[in-house]
Amino acid sequence: MPYVTVKMLEGRTEEQKKALVEKVTQAVCETANAPKENVVVFIEEMSKNHYAVGGKRLSDQ
Repeated sequence: MPYVTVKMLEGRTEEQKKALVEKVTQAVCETANAPKENVVVFIEEMSKNHYAVGGKRLSDQ
């Protein structure tokens, strides 16, 4: 059973997340020959104050 975790900054719409899950599932099915029913996708959303690049939080920019 394939498990996929997508980590991204918060702010996407429910429609965007739905489309992302559908396309990731399709890609895993096609490349790993896994049945759709066995593909698990987790979306982990982070706020900008929990994400930093180059020593600076994105919320501080």
